[in-house]
Amino acid sequence: MAFARAYAARGYDLALSARRADRLEALAGELSAAHGVEAFAVPADLATYEAHLGVLAQVAARGRVVDALVNNAGFSIAQSFVGVPWTRQRDFLMTLVVNACGLAYGVVPGMVARGRGSIVNVGSLAAYAPGVAGHSLYPGAKRLIVTFSQALAAELKGTGVRVTATCPGFTLTEFAEANGTKGVMDEAPRRLFQTPEQVVAETLAANDRGRVVVVPGLHNKIAAAVLHYAPEPLLIAILTRASAKYHLED
Repeated sequence: MAFARAYAARGYDLALSARRADRLEALAGELSAAHGVEAFAVPADLATYEAHLGVLAQVAARGRVVDALVNNAGFSIAQSFVGVPWTRQRDFLMTLVVNACGLAYGVVPGMVARGRGSIVNVGSLAAYAPGVAGHSLYPGAKRLIVTFSQALAAELKGTGVRVTATCPGFTLTEFAEANGTKGVMDEAPRRLFQTPEQVVAETLAANDRGRVVVVPGLHNKIAAAVLHYAPEPLLIAILTRASAKYHLED
């Protein structure tokens, strides 16, 4: 929602995609009224195979092209890898990796042909962390998003298409409610959290400048540096202890 509001304020028309059509329609109405842009809902479940094709087809059916893509579909599994059915883990990968890459694959040629465009891939501070128990695929998936963004930016250099991976830390969204860790997250110090608007503002400013990777928030930048430079055995020991409370029972 924060990304949509920011782009609407810039005068962009919007294709809003998520699972809940009622919320999409409400947001589309809000943005159209506030900014005089065209905003429409594209309901889709990005956990399904080739879901990106349906999203792109609905945009094309309206005679529109994509000038900016934000891959921000969220998914998290707080249990252990085999603590949930494989179909759940597969849906995770479809949402965070496969269909995100598919959407980028679908829009890049048009952007290059027009000589302009931007792609924002939402990663996570977890991309800098080693894997520990729980959230088994999450750090790896987010790391892939970062390295994919770097590779895509290198390939598109000089085309007018800007690619940015943003790696926020704790953010005040519904994410913890969805993965069942809200009670634990509510105990974390509020100073560690950013608002979605803060994350979006820093992310879009970075994309405007052509930065490929951004970590919003000074405290998150410090954490990313520690995660990058500290010895991995020490990080694993610290994170294993710190993350245990976010690992739900299978």
